[in-house]
Amino acid sequence: MSDQTFPIFLACLPGLEPVLAQEAAELGLGPATPVPGGVEVQGGWRDIWRANLWLRGASRVLVRIGSFRAMHLAQLDKRARKFPWAEVLRPDIPLRIEASCSRSRIYHKGAAAQRIETAIAETLGTPIDPAADLRLMVRIEDDLVTFSMDTSGEGLHKRGHKLATGKAPLRETMAALLLRQMGFDGSQPVLDPMCGSGTFVIEAAEIAMGLAPGRGRDFGFERLASFDAKAWQAMRATVTPREVPVQFFGYDRDQGAIGNAIANAARAGVAGCTQFACQPLGALERPDTAPGLVMVNPPYGGRIGNAALLYGLYASFGTVMKAQFKGWRVGMITSERKLAHATGLPFTAGPILPHGRIKVQFYQTPPL
Repeated sequence: MSDQTFPIFLACLPGLEPVLAQEAAELGLGPATPVPGGVEVQGGWRDIWRANLWLRGASRVLVRIGSFRAMHLAQLDKRARKFPWAEVLRPDIPLRIEASCSRSRIYHKGAAAQRIETAIAETLGTPIDPAADLRLMVRIEDDLVTFSMDTSGEGLHKRGHKLATGKAPLRETMAALLLRQMGFDGSQPVLDPMCGSGTFVIEAAEIAMGLAPGRGRDFGFERLASFDAKAWQAMRATVTPREVPVQFFGYDRDQGAIGNAIANAARAGVAGCTQFACQPLGALERPDTAPGLVMVNPPYGGRIGNAALLYGLYASFGTVMKAQFKGWRVGMITSERKLAHATGLPFTAGPILPHGRIKVQFYQTPPL
């Protein structure tokens, strides 16, 4: 495997780039520079594997494999045929190509993609398939053609264990970054009183146990010419879980959601330090642990269509927090600032984040 290093782009939710940069730096992927939509780092193939295996907040790991200038399609074709594709791609693994053009003399992305597809197929023999798992991204901007490989394959929020979800499921990558933003390091208890399929609780438990988020899935880089199966297995074998007491709690009034959360926790290997129960918010009591974090993604107007019906729920949530959770800190996602205010909690508003088709905001308190 080559010792060459590449520019690497760690994609994440817009608004949380500095949080991911902190995580990348702690993983040894520094210097990590936040940029719109992600974080830029530099590294080799082993760093790319490690980023996919260990980063909890990144949605994808893209590696820039090269670039050149092209002013017209004939020049694009000629230079694409001279590009060292065999250093990255394999002739037996299907590939799909996605192109974009901006402020360039080559302005037709379909024609550009076709020229590159033909060049790769005819020089290396790689089959081109629009449904292929392996993706090459081509960006033509100001006449500069840049090639990036998506080394993740499926999005990194797909850990491989959350097979059962409810409505408006929270992505694991968002949950991980919000936990980090709250200062969670694995030692604090975490409770979610409206846990749905258990994302906050399971993610916190995995962090506490030291489990790699990508331990149960495969990745796009396994289909590249640079892949070394023996070295990859050795890297994965370094994952050894820690023993953690029961300090991660999830509750929901929906018995089906609790059943899903229990099953997801078992698949994730964190059943021993998590506890789930079906109960309404009004029955919530503080667990017998040190103060920790309450993390919640409650219903909000964008999800149910009428925010006015929810003011009572949010007010009740605030009342329970103030009565039962002295010393705990609260982190909450909602799309409505007025709903956050209805809790009566001393929230500080954080970044506005895309969540499905709507925008949400993250709110957090100091210790109550």
